[in-house]
Amino acid sequence: MLEKFYVYMIANLNNKKITTYVGWTKNLKKRLRFHNSGKGAKFTRGRKWILIYKRKMLSKKEAMQFEYKLKKDRKARKVIIRKFIDTTVD
Repeated sequence: MLEKFYVYMIANLNNKKITTYVGWTKNLKKRLRFHNSGKGAKFTRGRKWILIYKRKMLSKKEAMQFEYKLKKDRKARKVIIRKFIDTTVD
């Protein structure tokens, strides 16, 4: 069986400002729990994160490359945020 890899974007919606974090993982549920447990990277500690985007990738290399591109592309992240807001407000 092939391994699944995901690129994901999580968001924290506190204080009228949306903060995002982009990463890759093999297990989305476990990774989100880790981010919300306070044991993750310093940037993610102490915040409540929600999953706003995920994309399944065919390989670890592909996931890492797409994660890198998404981290560098602010415009793409803004589009993802806007789509998330539009779907949750309706």
